[in-house]
Amino acid sequence: MIFWKQKEFLISVSILIVIPLGLFSKFYQGLAQEWVNNYSAGIWYEIFWCLFAFYFFKNQKYLKLIPIYVFIITCILEILQLWHPPILELVRSYLIGKLLLGTTFSWWDFPHYLIGCSLGWLWLRKIANLNRGTLFN
Repeated sequence: MIFWKQKEFLISVSILIVIPLGLFSKFYQGLAQEWVNNYSAGIWYEIFWCLFAFYFFKNQKYLKLIPIYVFIITCILEILQLWHPPILELVRSYLIGKLLLGTTFSWWDFPHYLIGCSLGWLWLRKIANLNRGTLFN
């Protein structure tokens, strides 16, 4: 029981770190602003969803599947940005809708999603290994 509580704590702390970093990158102004606003935010977005899913699916067998599913789903969401039905436009008119669904399609988001899911997978592995007492596995 303590094993799961430790894992939940590490995931929660990780999420509390990732959310501000992702939001900061969306509103960052400075050197490489365009890349940070448009693409590094996508990396944090993927890491967040990997951590979020891992909170509910903590089993070791899901460790490899979570980043794959996150990548597939977020790629589908990216493609949906090409579609502008009234309901999606309504959701996108709010800040949370813009942050979760995005507003404009970009091919350059896909490699950043892949980077984010890869880093998310490494992050999940570290959390799982810390709970087993092995950091470098």
